[in-house]
Amino acid sequence: MLQITYGFGFTFVTALVVIAGDVVLKLAADGNKSVWSGLVLSGCAIYAASAIFWLYAMRHVTLAQAGVAYSMLTLLALCVIGAVWFDERLYAREYLGILCALAAMVLLARVA
Repeated sequence: MLQITYGFGFTFVTALVVIAGDVVLKLAADGNKSVWSGLVLSGCAIYAASAIFWLYAMRHVTLAQAGVAYSMLTLLALCVIGAVWFDERLYAREYLGILCALAAMVLLARVA
């Protein structure tokens, strides 16, 4: 049980780090910044840092468990951030995608 807790914990931290990188890159994209701007380079550095947490996550859970948990966490967070912070509209297909991600997480989150 402790293994899966550590695995999903590292997966959660990985997702948070990547979400921060996504927000920085979205700000750069909305600001029409060049690829060599500080925002873009910062976003890339944040992405690179997430690889360390991803490595530790995969030491404790299967790749499928880590992948689905990571995908679900980033999907949910980025949908909320897009809708709230960037005023992006969510359509029925996004809501269906969220439901599918949650269902996949439940199916793959084996404890043993």
